[in-house]
This record gives sequence, structure tokens and C-alpha cells, in this order.
Amino acid sequence: MALSASTFPKSLLLSHQKCCFLFPQTLVQGKLKPLRTKYLARALKEWQEYEDAVKRKDLARALRFLKNKNDNNPIEPLSDSLMGESNRARLPEFVGGFDRDWEVLDTCLNADDLKLVASAYKFLQNRGFLPSFGKFNRIVLEGPRDVTPTVLKSSTGLEASKLSPKKWGVSGSSRVALVAFLGGTSFLLSQGIDIRPNLAVILGLALVDAIFLGGVCLAQISSYWPPYKRRILVHEAGHLLIAYLMGCPIRGVILDPIVAMQMGIQGQAGTQFWDEKMNNELAEGRLSGTAFDRYSMVLFAGIAAEALIYGEAEGGENDENLFRSICVLLQPPLSMAQMSNQARWAVLQSYNLLKWHKHAHLEAVKALESGSSLSVVIRRIEEAMSSST
Repeated sequence: MALSASTFPKSLLLSHQKCCFLFPQTLVQGKLKPLRTKYLARALKEWQEYEDAVKRKDLARALRFLKNKNDNNPIEPLSDSLMGESNRARLPEFVGGFDRDWEVLDTCLNADDLKLVASAYKFLQNRGFLPSFGKFNRIVLEGPRDVTPTVLKSSTGLEASKLSPKKWGVSGSSRVALVAFLGGTSFLLSQGIDIRPNLAVILGLALVDAIFLGGVCLAQISSYWPPYKRRILVHEAGHLLIAYLMGCPIRGVILDPIVAMQMGIQGQAGTQFWDEKMNNELAEGRLSGTAFDRYSMVLFAGIAAEALIYGEAEGGENDENLFRSICVLLQPPLSMAQMSNQARWAVLQSYNLLKWHKHAHLEAVKALESGSSLSVVIRRIEEAMSSST
């Protein structure tokens, strides 16, 4: 996909402008000179190897290729002025632009070495592709720390209860579904249609699903309901955007409940990110305030995103459970009052950051909704961020 010049950082534009000097006088009557043709054929073969690594989700191999190309004066793409239509048809898209560099991010989900995932983001950032990655990581040092329910309401216009996950049957959409179900059952019984035996079987299966499968079957069914599916996308896009802006490499976004269960993720979906500083500190038996703040913001970003778009949050119970599990690792452990304040502070910070960059969040939602890969989602975020500055 071709991008306009305005979508690229200045560093990339400078690099792209130089490529017109790379192959001077290579076109003779619409044909490439034999030497250049051989040179491009070799380049084509090498990029095919990279493409194979991307398809196989081999992050180490794909990243090694990009680094080698970058260290050894990589072949820049030919400019439009040097490539005629007949010559362009001879080369695939990945030789014609920078697009394929982004695809290294699509290999991260299968990577076991999270430091390698961080290296992929660092490489692309150094190349000028990810100017917004980690751009707001110092936000955790700003603003007041004491966030009461009153402060939260004055800042967001929402009661604290609207920024907390709801149990099924209590939230707006699930309440409507529950009332509709009970009303439908009552109507059928009044018409002489006894569905109680079938209802008992359904409830029994739902109980088995909840106990042994973590509710994944019901989650899979409900995820096809468009309003609920959209809310999941809004929630996960919130996690993704805040993690990205805070400089936490994203391994991937899982939207299929079955795949989430197979990967050990609690809930119907999940966004996997990594905070190297926090990981290193936990390995040393400590956790600094800045690392804990950053992690808290990413955890509560899904709740904040739902509240921003819908006026209240429904999902996020597993996020709260993860937050509590980290709190008990602190020495000394946080009191209940301190935990509540930290949660309110984190959700307020994430809410404000999402509000400031609402366009980028909505672009991420659209990209996830269309089934785009992680690299495409990140590109949409960067395009939205650059257009709003």
C-alpha cells in the first residue's frame, strides 16, 4: 500500500529522497541494464527469504535479516521516476517500498523471547518508523497522586462506579439480555410451550463451561453479538494504545476466546505487552513506583476506553485481578485504601491520554475490527498521531 509523504517521519523522507541517486542511468529504453537486473534479482531473492520468515512467524530470522540489511547499506527502493510500469511489474511490492519492514511486528506473537520482541520495536524506532512509541512514558511522573472519587468525577464527568467492571447481569447490555431472556421464557410458558427441560440442559452446559472451560464457550457465542464484539475491540484497543504510547512492546492482540484460553489468557480476549524494566525489577525482588504506575495504566486502559466511548465500563474484571496480584508483591503491601487510590489514579491517567488521542484509539479499533495484523494496527496509530500534531 502506497503512503503519502505526509505520513512518514522526516527521517524516513530524507532516506527515501536519497534513493533516486542509487541507480543513476539504469533505465535504457524501458529496460534495466543487465548488471542492475542481476543486482535486483539478488535483492528480490533476499527479500523473499524475509517474506518467508514473516509467514513462518520467525521473529529472530526476520529481525536478523533487517538488521543485516541496515548494517550493510541496505538496498533502498527505486523511486517512481526511475521505475516505469513495465519494470515495476517485474518487482513485488516488498522491493518497492518500506512497507515490509513493519511486518516484523507480525512475527512477535509466536516469539518466546520477549527481549527479542523489544528489540524489534527498538530497531523500527531507530529507523524512524515508530516516533510515538514511548512518547508519553514520563506521564507517570506528572500530576497529583491523590485521586478521590470526587476528583475522578470532576475530571471525567463519570461516577467512580462507571469506571469499574460489572458483573454479568448488572451492566446495561447484559441486563437487557437477561430481561429479554426471562421475558421470552415467560411468554413461551404462557403459550403452553414448556421449555424447562431444554432450559435445564442449557443451564447445565453453561455451568460445565464456566467450571471446566472458564466460560470460553459462552464467551465465543457472545463475541459474535455485534455490540458486544465492538465493546471488546474498544477495550483491547485501549490496552494496545496506552501500552504503545508508554513504550511497552506489544506482543499481540488476541480476540478469539479459544485462542486466548490456549495461550493461558483469562477472559475472552487479551493484549500481550511487556515492560522490561518491571520484569527486571521483579526478578530482583523489588518494584519501583514508576514501573508500577506504568503497568497500572496499561491494565486499566481497557476500562478507561470503554468508559470514554460508552460512558461506563463492563469488562476488565481480569485486569483488576492482575492489578491486585501485583499489589501483594509490593513491600510493604498496599492497604485497601492505597490500592483503590492507585486504581483511580491509573484509570484517570489512561482516560485522559485516550481522550487526548481519541482519533488514534478509534483508528486502532477500526483496524482490529477489519482483522488487520498488528503491524497494520500500529501503522494506523502512527498515521493518526502524525495527523493530529
